[in-house]
Amino acid sequence: MAQNFSLKDQLFNMEKTRYLAGLFQSADPDFDAEAFEAQVMSRLLDLELKERMTWIADCLQQSFPGYLPAVAPVVLRALPPPLDPSKTDDDFGDFIFAPLGEWVVAVGAEHPELALDVLEELTQRFSMEWAIRPFLNSHPDLVLARMQRWSKHDSYHVRRLVSEGTRPRLPWGQAVGLAVTDPLPLLDRLHRDTTRYVTRSVANHLNDITKKDPDLVLDCLQRWREAGEQDEAELEWMISHTLRGLVKAGRPGAMKMLGYDPDADVIADISLDGEARINDALAFTVELQGSSDQPVLVDYIIHFQRPNGKTSAKVHKLKQAALKNGALRLDKRHKLKGNATTFKLVPGAHRLEVQVNGKIRAGVDFELLAE
Repeated sequence: MAQNFSLKDQLFNMEKTRYLAGLFQSADPDFDAEAFEAQVMSRLLDLELKERMTWIADCLQQSFPGYLPAVAPVVLRALPPPLDPSKTDDDFGDFIFAPLGEWVVAVGAEHPELALDVLEELTQRFSMEWAIRPFLNSHPDLVLARMQRWSKHDSYHVRRLVSEGTRPRLPWGQAVGLAVTDPLPLLDRLHRDTTRYVTRSVANHLNDITKKDPDLVLDCLQRWREAGEQDEAELEWMISHTLRGLVKAGRPGAMKMLGYDPDADVIADISLDGEARINDALAFTVELQGSSDQPVLVDYIIHFQRPNGKTSAKVHKLKQAALKNGALRLDKRHKLKGNATTFKLVPGAHRLEVQVNGKIRAGVDFELLAE
């Protein structure tokens, strides 16, 4: 079923398709840009985002039939200049180049060395972390060896591909058969990178690993901290970003690495302020008391009722602070949006808990009322 797109959305997609068509027409004068644009737009707005990538790749493959040795020259001629090398973050490039990676996967399976050459160029226009993964599965030794070279590449986009492309749990990405330890020598180098675009990817990569082997990640971070090869502030940011999942889970080792004592002598009390109603807010106060002015990392957990009668716990950040004169008061209003895209609220019995330095310290039951 066709989706309802605004005129602005339709014009945007037409503009991007025309831009891509123009690049290939410049690379090959025999390319029929108008026919390509018409073919792409005949289905594009009916498809989800990932499906659009595949569809545009299919259209390019029909326009330029043949395997990668035949089409690689025209692909490379069609590319605009690389992304600005002077930037250090948030420069993902133009999504219209993502289908070119899909095309390389489709026609380059028997030519992995050439495919890696092309992906090296493409990722400097838009990240190719999805496209690299089929080659990691079919030729892992070849790709990892190439990634050793890429980890020293002048372009931070190529360096990021090393970390992002090997992530164990890459969103949208094909699963890869690597052991979680296989990319660690690459991350050892990349953790020293001077660009946040790369170090964020390294932290996300390690966060993925925490789902399977948290101790491996804690050991790795400790080794990097002791090596002192990254700017101290940047490494501490990476550690915090890496451990966000373990912090929510209350992992003691993560708390200690961040400077919080999981066995701290802290008492907590929660008090609710009024009723909790769907499409309003849950207002509450947390009061902490301790024997010293120690640092505390405070989260709160809401146990939501689900339509099937089960409950689902959601952990939310509250405050990173320190007790003052042995006490700390925190006030919070948690919005209760009734029908979010991914989570629908259900009236009934709920529970609120406060977690300090990874341990549940207090809890209170409450009734969530209908709107």
